[in-house]
Amino acid sequence: MGRDHNPVPGQWYESLDDEEVFQVLSVDEDAELIELQYEDGDVEEIDYETWQELDLDLTDEPEGWSGSDEDDEDEDDDWDDDDDYGDRDDY
Repeated sequence: MGRDHNPVPGQWYESLDDEEVFQVLSVDEDAELIELQYEDGDVEEIDYETWQELDLDLTDEPEGWSGSDEDDEDEDDDWDDDDDYGDRDDY
């Protein structure tokens, strides 16, 4: 068996068996589930037993990774804070 890495949310891993790159999104210790997001955006949940069978290596965030759309929406909302329109009731 390969390297033994604990699942860490936010950490990127590469499966050495199939060369897939993914990030751990969350770890639910009570349900013993690990949520993964692959480089192509697919999300999957696996159990701890499946995790232990993986031959993994730590890796960096893939080039061009855009992350989730939620971050982009938060940034778009920021420009509204300083608009010149003020409260519409003032018109």
